[in-house]
Amino acid sequence: MMHCQYCSYTLNFAFNALTSRGALSSKKTWFLKIWYDETPDTVGYGEVALFPGLSEEYSESFERVVRQFCEIVNQDTCMLSDIPSSIWFALESAIMDYDNRQQNYSADKWISGKEPNVINGLIWMGDMDTMQERIDAKLEEGFECLKMKIGGIDFDSECELLKKIRDRYSKDTLTVRLDANGAFTPENAMERLERLSQYDIHSIEQPIRRGQWEQMRQLCKNTPIAIALDEELIGMSSQEHKEQLLGDIAPQYIVLKPSLCGGIYESKKWLDVARKKSIGAWYTSALESNIGLRAIAQVAYEQQAQYDIWMPQGLGTGEVFTNNIPSGLYRKGQQLWNDPTKGFCLDDLDLRWREP
Repeated sequence: MMHCQYCSYTLNFAFNALTSRGALSSKKTWFLKIWYDETPDTVGYGEVALFPGLSEEYSESFERVVRQFCEIVNQDTCMLSDIPSSIWFALESAIMDYDNRQQNYSADKWISGKEPNVINGLIWMGDMDTMQERIDAKLEEGFECLKMKIGGIDFDSECELLKKIRDRYSKDTLTVRLDANGAFTPENAMERLERLSQYDIHSIEQPIRRGQWEQMRQLCKNTPIAIALDEELIGMSSQEHKEQLLGDIAPQYIVLKPSLCGGIYESKKWLDVARKKSIGAWYTSALESNIGLRAIAQVAYEQQAQYDIWMPQGLGTGEVFTNNIPSGLYRKGQQLWNDPTKGFCLDDLDLRWREP
């Protein structure tokens, strides 16, 4: 029988994290701890990672939902239906962490520390000078793929930044991805995509807000830049909805965020549908702590190895938080590695594990 406890934790940003949905200085998350009667000394940790403004289940009273979920698990009632995406992700990643410990971290070459995940360098929104400094820093660190969030400053300044990048680095030297987070409107999106196309952009995530299927379909059909669906995947729970969405809109790529689009298993189903329709995909984290990040990184490596589709993943590095959970994750240039000898060091933290 499985047992489950939870605790809350507040992650503090190392800087004022500007997003298209406002600035963030901190982010609340919850951790799950599971174990089984037959192996009480082995535990697994998962993260209930919510993103205000994106996670459909987010509310100020969400901790009650986490507590009720743990009650169901501990009662062994098997009534695990209508579980929010973020909690499914937490449970799946806790089980995966438990399995890693039971297998002594031999599941694949990434979790065992033998191979890295190649990642893109994320450029946060900011004023023009700040973004230029961040771009220069990532390039000096050896990143060959940058992902730049746009929509935080005026569009002309963002184009000027991209021109400066391309004046120094060609598309053969540096891949540039953009993330609009729905910042464009259906009326101005095509004109902006045309302007951006002169800078040899690899792809742009979610140019207009989700839910505008016909407008997005037209953009994907006529775009001069490959479009990746991101927020559009949130809430599409059934296989029928997945097939319909990707069939109707026909994007060039999809971005898989397990904590937002149904969990780990559902993300793999998204990838299966995309591959059948010749749509590319990569995995991306969504401001999880190192607990959630490691789970996504492991899945990203496994899926790349399974399908032989190697490309930079949109994984964080854990460096954006001042009080992240100590772990074996570390970065060398554009490579994210895992040291299997270093698990999650939670004992030194003042975590109050709660019985539901």
